[in-house]
Amino acid sequence: MNECYYDKTMEFFYNRTKADTADEWRGPQLIGVLCFGTFFCLFIFISNSLVIAAVVKNKRFHFPFYYLLANLAAADFFAGIAYVFLMFNTGPVSKTLTVNRWFLRQGLLDTSLTASLVNLLVIAVERHMSVMRMKIHSSLTKKRVTFLIISIWAIAIFMGAVPTLGWNCLCDISVCSSLAPIYSRSYLVFWSVLNLVVFFIMVVVYIRIYMYVQRKTNVLSSHTSGSISRRRTPVKLMKTVMTVLGAFVVCWTPGLVVLLLDGLNCTDCGIQNVKRWFLLLALLNSVMNPIIYSYKDDEMWATMKRMICCTSEDKSQERRSSRVPSTVLCRSTDISGHYIEDGIIQGTICGKGDLGDKGNS
Repeated sequence: MNECYYDKTMEFFYNRTKADTADEWRGPQLIGVLCFGTFFCLFIFISNSLVIAAVVKNKRFHFPFYYLLANLAAADFFAGIAYVFLMFNTGPVSKTLTVNRWFLRQGLLDTSLTASLVNLLVIAVERHMSVMRMKIHSSLTKKRVTFLIISIWAIAIFMGAVPTLGWNCLCDISVCSSLAPIYSRSYLVFWSVLNLVVFFIMVVVYIRIYMYVQRKTNVLSSHTSGSISRRRTPVKLMKTVMTVLGAFVVCWTPGLVVLLLDGLNCTDCGIQNVKRWFLLLALLNSVMNPIIYSYKDDEMWATMKRMICCTSEDKSQERRSSRVPSTVLCRSTDISGHYIEDGIIQGTICGKGDLGDKGNS
């Protein structure tokens, strides 16, 4: 029977796997890393809080897609918490950690990744339902969206706790990985392959949806006289989603590939030399998402700016009269369930047809 090492500190496992714990991080270098990480974590907290508050505050965002977008911002906020915990429990501190504290450190990171990934997958399903029914927003009820959000976090927490629940190498140190000294190499292979496969599936689905929306919009455009901004509303919304997905894939894929190589016991791949840079790249994803939301959606940016400047909606309408209409469908249009064709023909997609009296918000 194999001996288990639950009572050992992480120094035992790091020394055995010869993993680099950055003992050279001292003085100015350590201070620089902490300042850099603190700045980005603060930005993550503030910016994603603004996104969540914007969805709550602006009634034009009270649709399933934006509820899920707010939940994605919540996942990024949680990622900021995970990075703060990691920041003060890494480097030379790593070897002093107990097994349970190290599991908590990695579990927070795994939970944040899973929450973002599953949320993007649910958004893909929501977009598919909406597009194939030729609607801007799906007809999901608030109860169903709430259930989906609770399910997303339940799955994320479970996946983050899997190594703690038993899939580790504490009782068989011969299969311990290098990057994660108490994770089994088989778990790293499972984890990285699962995420990469989901990445690929989502990219294929979004490309298919985008091509369908683009083709359908072009057909409708040739038969209507509505403004270009109104005809392109579905395409704008899909571009926002695809930009978020693209940033997620670009930021997380290198790290997952490194984990896969470690799981396959690639000793000549130099993974120790790049792990910190790929972790930083993953951190940047949580920084980029709020910027993408505000850049791609004028209504989102306007709402966030009003909250920052503490101005009311009425006072800000005149300043934004020249801005391009938001990609959000007018509330009255979505409640009545009009199709995109009807919205384009009748001019009900948010533009001067519905919002002319409100300053083209």
